[in-house]
Amino acid sequence: MLDYKLEKTCRLPENLKDKLTPEQYQVTHCGATEPAFHNEYWNNKKNGIYVDIVSGVPLFSSKDKFDSGTGWPSFTRPIRKSEVVEKADFSHGMRRVEARSSMADSHLGHVFDDGPGRNEKRYCINSASLKFIPSENLKEAGYPEYLYLFEDEFRKSGRVSETAIFAAGCFWGVEAYFTKIPGVVKTMAGYTGGTTPNPTYSQVCGGKTGHAEAVMIEFDPLVISYSALVRRFWTIHDPTSRNRQGNDIGTQYRSAIFFNHPDHEIAAKEELERYQLELKSKKIVTEIVPAGNFYPAEQYHQKYLEKNPNGYCHIDLSAAEF
Repeated sequence: MLDYKLEKTCRLPENLKDKLTPEQYQVTHCGATEPAFHNEYWNNKKNGIYVDIVSGVPLFSSKDKFDSGTGWPSFTRPIRKSEVVEKADFSHGMRRVEARSSMADSHLGHVFDDGPGRNEKRYCINSASLKFIPSENLKEAGYPEYLYLFEDEFRKSGRVSETAIFAAGCFWGVEAYFTKIPGVVKTMAGYTGGTTPNPTYSQVCGGKTGHAEAVMIEFDPLVISYSALVRRFWTIHDPTSRNRQGNDIGTQYRSAIFFNHPDHEIAAKEELERYQLELKSKKIVTEIVPAGNFYPAEQYHQKYLEKNPNGYCHIDLSAAEF
């Protein structure tokens, strides 16, 4: 057995005896550090994702892996920030930042501020805390939603687009904005979030249907990510204003994100947290809720500002960044 450096002595719970090797358990539950250059993934250059060996939750992508020269797998960032928890570690007479998986609370490794690129982070991770899923096996292994990270496999899977639904005030301007974003394939103005089936524009404007004016956005995730769309969503309206955007007042003009996938929910909430830090004292009131029935608006509302260039718009499209 490899000479693992143990942080503490611990016993293997019965429910993990058959699941983890002694080495994997020593790392994930006893804080051990495996030997540099003598571990499974330090030099792995294949495309794929790295999941938590305990919970199976995806943690890192090969797209963010780099050769740090340390002898351990190194990444610039997790796939989703929320899946990796950072904690202060004062062992060995120094202060370090420990990385743990949020779902299983497994010890993964440590985080350092000497990585490449804008992020400048190095997630130095033990191979024994990970399981590698090659990109060509993602679908059969139960991770088809991560195919978007790898273009060839994504195209082969037949999945060429994803969907986002945003409400940010009058849908005329929201649709006009997102149609100009590279990677957006198709948009549709409509109504969602309420209880009235097949509502009309006049019914929604009456404020009693529960629906919001919204825009369904079909996009190519190989060109623009869902997170990037959410970041643009914040900039085109005031997410701290409750039930009002521009001259429009009412719940039908509320700020909302209607997600279709658990990954989209996580991404939206992470982006909200990030944007909230930028706003500081102003509280974001945007709803982040599961998508329900989406009812297309009447035809004359579709691409309204293309048909009526001088029509009302609460978004300054001339100053917007595309």
